[in-house]
Amino acid sequence: MPALEVRDVSKSFGAAPVVRDVSLTAERGELVCLLGPSGCGKSTLLRLISGLETLDSGAVLFDGKSQEAVAPHMRGFGLMFQDLALFPHMDVQGNVGFGMRMQRRSGDAIRRRVDELLELVGLAGYGRRKVHELSGGERQRVALARSLAPEPKLLMLDEPLGSLDRVLRESLQVQVRSILKEVGVTAICVTHDKDEAFAIADAIVFMDGGLVVQAGTPEALFRAPASELVARSLGMRNILPGKLVQAGGVAQVECAIGMLAVWGAVPVGVGSGGDVLVLIDERGVTVTSARRGAVPAGALAGVIVAREFRGGESELRVRVGNGELICAVAQRDAGADVKVGDDVTVVLPLGAVTLLR
Repeated sequence: MPALEVRDVSKSFGAAPVVRDVSLTAERGELVCLLGPSGCGKSTLLRLISGLETLDSGAVLFDGKSQEAVAPHMRGFGLMFQDLALFPHMDVQGNVGFGMRMQRRSGDAIRRRVDELLELVGLAGYGRRKVHELSGGERQRVALARSLAPEPKLLMLDEPLGSLDRVLRESLQVQVRSILKEVGVTAICVTHDKDEAFAIADAIVFMDGGLVVQAGTPEALFRAPASELVARSLGMRNILPGKLVQAGGVAQVECAIGMLAVWGAVPVGVGSGGDVLVLIDERGVTVTSARRGAVPAGALAGVIVAREFRGGESELRVRVGNGELICAVAQRDAGADVKVGDDVTVVLPLGAVTLLR
């Protein structure tokens, strides 16, 4: 039995449906990220799970028990908002211990738990500091410690790192996952940042327009996105319209850059002559100077139209046939030394090309 089960949950505000027949599960100790564009229903779904919004239909179960008649403050769930909502008149110790005081725990028990959590989040010795004396990252960790202090059965985080700058956010992503895993709490995290979802999640539920579009591990979503929206949201840029020429055996597809062999399954219901979207892995492409010798069988001829250095790799834009490819080439690879205007050979291994419906 999963720890959390959401069954066919729907919610509308007026005539506008915001969450539509959403179902998902979270196993005990699992970290699930709700990922999707702004306005897709992620935060509303979180509030429905917490009981802060009422369901129009469906059910939320925890440990197999319906939460419909359970008041939000009685569910034993923790919620960490993007704005943190720390109490400015309290010091760090007071903020972290607030939930436990509401549970009427003893002073000694609260002090031990606060010290334990501040140690866990890397803020040992910060108990007497005021909130305004802390950096953004420190306030974020205080808010996380406060959410964990009452030992919630389920922790829900709504854009927990959204207010931080990119460098700090990236450093805290790994810390947040490590802390949640050490505590062993089941958690649901809302984010629109795919890098954050990949860093934190055991499983990702991708939403759009109030619906679940795709769910699975980060690796599964990245290997086989279910739609163009999911692919582009995961940072994939080489998406070209094409026609399936051969569906059996090694599939063949024709698109703007030429005829390509396709790895993996052909979309269900698409036969020869059917329209598809061709997804090409920008890091799976091999680019070499056309001066380096014979063109391998199945390779394509191209011209470099733009080159941008990105630290450990170069991003190349290559005009191939009537289309354009973006290729990320590691600095140690032969393609890293090509220049704008150079003729190049482009090799697309089977694993670099997949199809979307």
